[in-house]
Amino acid sequence: MRVFSEVVTRGSFTAAANTLGMSRAMVTRHIGELERWLGARLLQRSTRRLSLTEAGEACVVRSRQLLELVNDVEQVVGQRDTEPHGQIRVQCNPAFGQAYLSAILVDYLARYPRTNVDLVLSDASPNLVDERIDLAIRMTNELDPALLGKKLATCRNVLCCTPGYLEKQGALKIPEDLAQHNCLAHSRVEKSQWSFSRDGEERLVQVSGSFSANDIMSLVEAVRAGGGVALLPNYVVAPMLHSGDLVAVLPDWQPDSVGVYAVYISRRHQPASLRTMLEFLSARFASLPSWD
Repeated sequence: MRVFSEVVTRGSFTAAANTLGMSRAMVTRHIGELERWLGARLLQRSTRRLSLTEAGEACVVRSRQLLELVNDVEQVVGQRDTEPHGQIRVQCNPAFGQAYLSAILVDYLARYPRTNVDLVLSDASPNLVDERIDLAIRMTNELDPALLGKKLATCRNVLCCTPGYLEKQGALKIPEDLAQHNCLAHSRVEKSQWSFSRDGEERLVQVSGSFSANDIMSLVEAVRAGGGVALLPNYVVAPMLHSGDLVAVLPDWQPDSVGVYAVYISRRHQPASLRTMLEFLSARFASLPSWD
């Protein structure tokens, strides 16, 4: 059932075999045994894709329910083996994963060598159940009420550009000056209005620009190329501000910030890997992060 569930999730025998660390022939054998046991064909196979039969649709739902029960039994009865082990799937946005999280996960694996991590990088917020995500890092101020969340840190945006851009286009003194500048924006957030605050005073300014992107690192590179000014997360641009490649603009005016949360599905019995991962992340973020 585990093999069958993995084939359905991955969409191919080969991808499931790679994930499970077994041969494709062994995956085929497991599926064949399951089909013989149930007396029904579960998958329609073609040269291009796999699809579930009606029996397969029913089987995958119930198989995953049974696997969850097995996991619960292992967690309740198997307290004799409390050392974290097995795979944990972690999801976060590509920029945070590349700039910060990957190194933390490597340190976690060094401490708990019986575990392994599958890091899923996506700007979307996938359904944790459907995508079989154990833990997700979300940048938000509005958590999904169906999930449990632990706040790790605060992500502050920095309005920045290159020194060369400022020399060419002129300095900014107040937020309203942004109307005269090329403002680069992330496609998934509000592109026409930016909000700033200072000493309790709030300003909402209209902005426009010639470039937007649905990926933070692409936006960073556009700014580094002198394309304009942008609101960029501090965990990405902190090293560039320190080196002088980028400069902070209107530093007295604070853009909106969001919380950095570790979110997960509510489970009565947490696997040791998930529990220790939450503890490890909390400890890492307990002090002010280096990028803050």
